[in-house]
Formats: sequence, structure tokens, C-alpha cells
Amino acid sequence: MNNTEQTDGDRKPVRRIVIAGGGTAGWMVAALMSKTLGKSLDIKLVESDEIGTVGVGEATIPTLLTFHELLEVNEQEFMVATQATFKLGISFENWRNVNEDYVHSFGTTGTDHWTAGFQHFWRKGRERNLAGDYGDYCLELKAALANRFAHLPRNGMNYAFHLDATLYAKFLRKYSEGFGVKRIEGKIVEVKTDASSGNIQSIKLDSGANIEGDLFIDCTGFRGLLIGETLKVEYQDWSHWLFNDSAAAVQTESVGAALPYTRSIAHTAGWQWRIPLQHRVGNGLVYSSRYMDDEQAKQTLMGNLQGQALMQPRVLKFRPGQREKTWHKNCVAIGLSSGFIEPLESTSIHLIQRGIIRLMRLFPVRGICQADVNEYNQQTLDEIEHIRDFVVLHYKVTNRADSPYWNACRTMEVPASLQHRIDLFRETGRVFRIASELFAENSWIQVMLGQGIMPKEHHQSADLMGDAELSRFLGGIKSTVDRTVAQLPSHQTYVQQYCGAAKV
Repeated sequence: MNNTEQTDGDRKPVRRIVIAGGGTAGWMVAALMSKTLGKSLDIKLVESDEIGTVGVGEATIPTLLTFHELLEVNEQEFMVATQATFKLGISFENWRNVNEDYVHSFGTTGTDHWTAGFQHFWRKGRERNLAGDYGDYCLELKAALANRFAHLPRNGMNYAFHLDATLYAKFLRKYSEGFGVKRIEGKIVEVKTDASSGNIQSIKLDSGANIEGDLFIDCTGFRGLLIGETLKVEYQDWSHWLFNDSAAAVQTESVGAALPYTRSIAHTAGWQWRIPLQHRVGNGLVYSSRYMDDEQAKQTLMGNLQGQALMQPRVLKFRPGQREKTWHKNCVAIGLSSGFIEPLESTSIHLIQRGIIRLMRLFPVRGICQADVNEYNQQTLDEIEHIRDFVVLHYKVTNRADSPYWNACRTMEVPASLQHRIDLFRETGRVFRIASELFAENSWIQVMLGQGIMPKEHHQSADLMGDAELSRFLGGIKSTVDRTVAQLPSHQTYVQQYCGAAKV
């Protein structure tokens, strides 16, 4: 990267912010920016009612609670407004093999020792016929399978949400406008740049209006109108690791109690999601167009629904990958314009959140500094590569050999960074979290065990326990989990009492 792209002499104070595009990304940016710096900035968001948003990213991860804390949002109000339910993890069905399931849950499993993670003690317990399934020692996982939920003292239960992304954008719009954000209706027909610096000067709308700004946030979705089409920032294509490039989505009526977890059901050339909201269920099939055409995908999806479809399925196309730079000149890409992996681990909203928090920490009040830009881009790339590796893991480590798609996944070359983690866990049972990485050790362990890797050995710390002591240690954890789960109300009951919403 060229460190002379922006010199101190070029720096101009940043006061006028233009957010190009609404949806979840645009309004999350507007909300946090206006709450944090709204008094000192002029913030405009341009969106068109005619341009629909993707709106399928309805499952989240626990980091969204942090975002809401920053906004000082009332959780019950948010959940009522977005028809939300609680989420304790993801059920992966048919991933390791057909008719074999596991859960990647939030939170921790068991109790670690400073020398070694709980998995080593569990591994010895399995060897000695003293341990149950790894998930037996995780509160969130057992509560999910029992369809139970409640808030516990001292944040004793880790959770996230299933939400209606369209309603979430409306909720954040109302919030942002309360802090002075101005929404401008219109389609962008031209992006004007400065001939000498290459910076974006303004965006022109179909109404003829010309919106000038000092800093532009590209939330125009996969199109990347500002960062890609205008500033020509290249895109790293990761389709050699992530084969899926299409999704068919449809909503259905609810036919039973809302589950407190997302279902991810693997098929012959992709996987299907089921995301339960209060009054409907989000469904979709993520697939690879190399192995399944759009008609087959729609038929597969419609043939595997529970409940009446509320619409015809719509097909979305995407390219897995990441922009070479997400901040270039005076444009920051946030959301789908910056890159996209796929929705498997519900990371899309998290990455929007991380993008705006990172920008707030490096905000160019006195003008854009290239060192800040470089730091932003490096942090973004490091984070997305860790998430990419975690998602690729689900496809690489599988016993499925029933279709060309799964054969290709199982035999593909993966990034060296991922191969190292797989080898380390398989040989030694060890997992080490990289600083600032999203997914903690327990997530890696749950997925690697769930996909079929059993470590060949355990840490010698576990050998210091005799059978009786190890049995008491494991049994005590399991009893505490079981006792807590038994005291929880049903998820459906708790949602109705805590945040029941009127049907819309």
C-alpha cells in the first residue's frame, strides 16, 4: 500500500458524512455515528424506496448486545420492534455426514485449567468411559436443545437474536433521526470525483440533487457503487475455498414454537437455513451454481419447508471474497460492499458493527490520515481472514462423499492458516485464540469435534486426575448444567412474556 496516497497538506476536517445506501448496514452506521459524534457532524443517508435490501441476514451473534449497549437501546423495545427471538447457537444437520447433527453454541463448555482447555479433560474422560458428549457440559447448548431460555444473573447465559432485518433498519432509522441524521430519498445516478486527488466530491441523485460530503460510507450492497465501480478498488475472490455463490430465500408461516437456535441443514450442493421469528420463519438455501442451478435450488428449498410459504422464493447472487481495501481515499465500504463470506455463521451484521466501531476509533476529525487508513484496512483484513478460515472449516472437515459438491469441499486445498489449526487440534487437541479474533477456542472445538475430528491425545494435566476425581469433576459440571436448564422456562413462553409483539 502506498503511504503517500494522502499527505498532511491534503488533510481537510471531516464534518459532512454521506452514507450511500440504507438497509441494515446504512442505518447501523447512522445510528452509532450519530449517537457518538452527531453533535459535531452533518450526517446524511441516501436511500431509495425502490431499491430493495437483501434482508436475509436475520440471525446474529452475541456481539450485537455490545452494539446495543453502545447505543443504549432498550432490549425489550428492540425485540418487540423487530419481532425478535433469542438465539443460543446453530444446529448443524447433515454436515459431518447425512443424519449426523451437532450444535455450535455460544458461551463456554466445562471449566478450563490454565495449562489446558476443558477438551483435554473431556478427552481423557471419554477414553476412560467417564464422560458424556462434549455438549453435555455447555449450558447454552443444553438449553437450546431443550427449547428453554431466560436471562440469568451476572450474564450467565450467552445469547444473540433472530430478527427481521427490514424492521431492524426501520428501528435504527427512527433512532438515528432522533440524533439528527437526515434521510434523503433518491437513486444515485452519478458519483463525482475530484480530478486531482481522486476523492469523491458528491453523489448526484435522480432528482437532480447533488449531495456533497467530506467522507462517504459505501453501503450500496454487493454492487459497491462507490468503492468498486467509482474508485476501482479490486475484489479478492475466495470462491476457490467458498464454493457457494447463490441463495434462494422465502418466508413461511410459523407452525410451532420458535426454537432458540438457527437450523443449518446441509443438502447435496449447499445448505438450508431456518430462522424462527415471533410470527414467521425465515428460510433459504445457500448453494453453489457450479453444482446446482437456480431452478433446482428453488425446488429443493420449497420441497423442504415447514409451513405455508408467504411469497415466491427470490434468488440472490454473490461472490465470496473481500475488497483489497475497505477504506480508500475518502470512502469507507461497510457491509456487503466491503465483502461477503456467506451467512453460515451469522457474521454479516457483526462485520457491519465491527466496521463502524473501527471507524469511530480511527475517525478522521482533523482530516484523513493515511496511517489511519492503513491501520483500518489491516485490521479489517485480519478479522475477515479469521472468519473466512472458520467458515471454510465446516466444508473441509467432513465425511460426506455423496455428491460432487461435498467431494470437492473435502478434498480442496485450504489456507495454510486453517490447515495449521486443523493439524494442531487433530494431533494434540490444542486450540489457541489469535488476538482480536471473533471466534473463541470453544467455537473452534465445537465445530472441529462436530465435523468429526477427535484429537489423538490430551494434555498431561488431565492425567493428574485419577478416575474418581475426574468423574466427580465432569459430573459436577454436567449436574450444574442440567439443574440450571431444568429451571428455565420454555423459550416460547419467555419471549411472549418478555417481548411479545403484535403480528404485522
